Amino acid sequence: MEEDQLIREGERIDDLEVNGFRIIQNPSFFCFGMDAVLLANFAGTRRKDRVMDLGTGTGIIPLLLTAKGKCTSCDGLELQEPVAEMAGRSVKLNHAEDRCRILPGDIREVPGMFPRAVYDAVTCNPPYIKGTSGLHNDATAYNIARHEIMVSWEDVVRAAAHLLKPGGSFALVHKPFRLPELIQTLKEYRLEPKRMQLVQPYAGKEPNMVLLEAVQGGGPQLTVLPTLVVYEDDGSYTRQILDVYGKP
Repeated sequence: MEEDQLIREGERIDDLEVNGFRIIQNPSFFCFGMDAVLLANFAGTRRKDRVMDLGTGTGIIPLLLTAKGKCTSCDGLELQEPVAEMAGRSVKLNHAEDRCRILPGDIREVPGMFPRAVYDAVTCNPPYIKGTSGLHNDATAYNIARHEIMVSWEDVVRAAAHLLKPGGSFALVHKPFRLPELIQTLKEYRLEPKRMQLVQPYAGKEPNMVLLEAVQGGGPQLTVLPTLVVYEDDGSYTRQILDVYGKP
């Protein structure tokens, strides 16, 4: 299908700068951010792995994992049908239909949609904020992506635990202030935290993101990686972030 047949009014095509991959985005929806890029880089998926990305949104994580050769196939599950449809067109744009699928569906319904233990790895960039206090027009694409309106943290963990094979990995990005809850719920579903990395906007500033990877049925030992710092004092990206983005 030609590129002009894949793009709709109000949409744009952005270059992912990885093996020629591009992505369709609509600013009226929720566009991907650095957290998704960091998660795709952090996830310990392997070339032979079958991966599921829960709440995939634009499809950024499946596209990056596919572009980087970090999976044999990657599915993305997305609740919002217009967003899922757009993500599916991004897969076609990159001629990746044989390695990547976007599936419309609700994370809460995963146990009824998929057999148990069929994926080697699961990724998720879930909503960070509990509740809807102060929100107007709750069900906008942006609010659904950032607030637990349609899905809770426990819903996400339950789905991941259902999908993962024994020894499979679950990688996520979240907010550090919720770490105690994140770890407690993971352990309740026999997902043992194994790797963690905090992300600071500037050196000396409080971390504002945490990358976490848990293993289905793993032993209780957590490796804490060196903190990732995003910006130099002058506002430019650090060498760490340039490496994540593949910049010289």
